[in-house]
Amino acid sequence: FVTVPNRDSLCATPVFVGLMLLELVVGVLKTGASVVTVSDGLTSISAGMISRLPHLLVRGCELTAYIYVWERYRLVELPWDSAWTWWFTLVGVDFCYYWVHRFAHEVAILWAAHQVHHSSEYYNLTTALRQSLTQQLSSWIFYLPMALAVPPSLFAVHIQLNLLYQFWIHTELIRDLGPLEWIFNTPKHHRVHHGRNLYCIDKNYGGILIVWDRLFGTFAPETDKVIYGLVFPINTFEILSVQLHYYLYLWERSTTYKTIWDKLSTFIKGPSWTPGKSRLGDHADIPKVTGQEVPHEPSWSLPLQVYVVLHFLLLLGTYHDLFENKMVRTHQGETRWSTALNLRLPRVFVCQHYFTQLCSLLWLVYG
Repeated sequence: FVTVPNRDSLCATPVFVGLMLLELVVGVLKTGASVVTVSDGLTSISAGMISRLPHLLVRGCELTAYIYVWERYRLVELPWDSAWTWWFTLVGVDFCYYWVHRFAHEVAILWAAHQVHHSSEYYNLTTALRQSLTQQLSSWIFYLPMALAVPPSLFAVHIQLNLLYQFWIHTELIRDLGPLEWIFNTPKHHRVHHGRNLYCIDKNYGGILIVWDRLFGTFAPETDKVIYGLVFPINTFEILSVQLHYYLYLWERSTTYKTIWDKLSTFIKGPSWTPGKSRLGDHADIPKVTGQEVPHEPSWSLPLQVYVVLHFLLLLGTYHDLFENKMVRTHQGETRWSTALNLRLPRVFVCQHYFTQLCSLLWLVYG
């Protein structure tokens, strides 16, 4: 059952590509301009690719921890073939996701990972793929209560469905969905979540359902024009900087404080916290949004853009082959791992194939 997310993600790739191309065409027809830029779009997709690299060597943290709790501490085993169990899991996973998402905004060290997703100053389907390399290291904790009753196979399906649902809501082309806006997270609600306007900050955390935000007081409707991105834009498309810059910022900020508690609070309290303020701080230092902000977009010559796109397509092909090979090997029962264990060989030899391909992929990115 642990192979379901990898297989679904790989099968979803052509659907994602098709929808992004469709959005590009519809955007041009409706607005006369492209909704995606080469620099920002490729940065977002590259961030998504990098976020999955750890899965080449280890199973996802979420499933590994989940299975551990399930096998040792489950209180009840809900029947996997019951419709009620499926609905319960759908709602339960979404409830857990709400708190994963909210804590990722309210705890600075978790925000250091999640800010990657908010760093784009555009809002389109490529933004959905701009994911963090490190967020998976902490998000698994919030789903562990589900392991007390829900089978891992069912959890694996629904954690993936929850994330797949959120792909389509990253668009400006869908404006309003009427009564559905009361229950579901929609493009209209999620645009607010990605805004850096004062009324948008720390709002609309829901995954599939928006009811959690309505219940817990974190809902905000879309009113003024939404300006996207971080409150202090990073103005770079360098992928390592996009992924890791905020960790360095937190460390440097903590060194300016004198007491151990203030240094620690830099990491465990809100991103806006400073000594003397409440846990989440306040937004007094956030630059005022005027509505006239222009996204960072360096001028690239046409030959440079063509080169970047061709280089990226080569990278994408290598990436796809890499994960397709892993999926095939996993689907065959992880025979390489079994052979290594039976022959008492070091696992490093079993990892050699994946490690070689991983190095090749990184060389294409940074070489």
